[in-house]
Amino acid sequence: MGRQVSTEIVKTPLIWYKKASPLTAISLLSRTGLNQSNKHIMHSKKRILVTGGAGFLGSHLCGRLVAQGHDVICVDNFFTGSKENIAGLSDKNNFELMRHDVTFPLYVEVDEIYNLACPASPIHYQHDPVQTTKTSVHGAINMLGLAKRTGAKIFQASTSEVYGDPQVHPQTEDYWGHVNPIGQRSCYDEGKRCAETLFFDYHRQHQLRIKVARIFNTYGPNMHPNDGRVVSNFIMQALRNEPITIFGDGSQTRSFCYVDDLIDGIVMLMDTDDEVTGPINLGNPHEFTIRELAEKVIELTQSSSSLVLHPLPSDDPVQRQPNIGYAKSKLHWEPKIQLEEGLYKAIQYFKKML
Repeated sequence: MGRQVSTEIVKTPLIWYKKASPLTAISLLSRTGLNQSNKHIMHSKKRILVTGGAGFLGSHLCGRLVAQGHDVICVDNFFTGSKENIAGLSDKNNFELMRHDVTFPLYVEVDEIYNLACPASPIHYQHDPVQTTKTSVHGAINMLGLAKRTGAKIFQASTSEVYGDPQVHPQTEDYWGHVNPIGQRSCYDEGKRCAETLFFDYHRQHQLRIKVARIFNTYGPNMHPNDGRVVSNFIMQALRNEPITIFGDGSQTRSFCYVDDLIDGIVMLMDTDDEVTGPINLGNPHEFTIRELAEKVIELTQSSSSLVLHPLPSDDPVQRQPNIGYAKSKLHWEPKIQLEEGLYKAIQYFKKML
């Protein structure tokens, strides 16, 4: 017997405004007491769906959109997302939460869709690799179908993992990548690559308005403390004065973007003209070795932790650094918060979890 999915269909007065004729819409506006001075709010206030909205990035995005006054529907199946991440939004009358798995169709009326649903850390996406691929591929198909039906603009949270273990450094958007299609990380890497393919095919075939961002390493509050990602791992180990686990010799490099900067970039990309589709790199171009990150975390936490080396996992990239020239020219965006400041903020968040 197939898996049953219970979905609450969210209805607001704005849904009926979209489906009504212009004359009916004017009548509705009149009956609801909206006057000429605030009719412009009806046009600027959007109904926005955020899938994966209770996750690390999704919760920050929901908070930003709610603060801007939009009606936000947050969808999550809570495999890696957490209700605690969005607890501060629960009393907002322009925020609604829906438990739903994007591998099943969803029927709501929205103006914009941010598709962030997919486990993003190796520990989580390797737990059920088949479901990870389904989330990327079936989830993309379902959200693109929803966008096609409603005429919504749609954003895809892609990843720097589409570049694999890159042979070009730093990575530009025209680099096709160097990816193992049958490795342990492939469920995530290739799932995201396939999702990009679907987005651009829907754009070409059905004229959908799409935005695709390739997100590089991001960190900050609302990260899961045990998700296996390097920043959360190092901070939690340092705060407990445990040995800090480094895979490989620590010479491999990463670029770390603070979450507030990333959300700025995502929202700015969504607000661009329709001809700006991406893919576009979003990340901090300042590159650090993993050993440098560990030493900085120890310094900021005043920890007594030592460094312990372990073998490098399969297909783990040696270098990862975005070229953000396209983001600078098209979005006028670049990160403002550098590593030490961002780590300090993340450390304060993780201290509360001990």
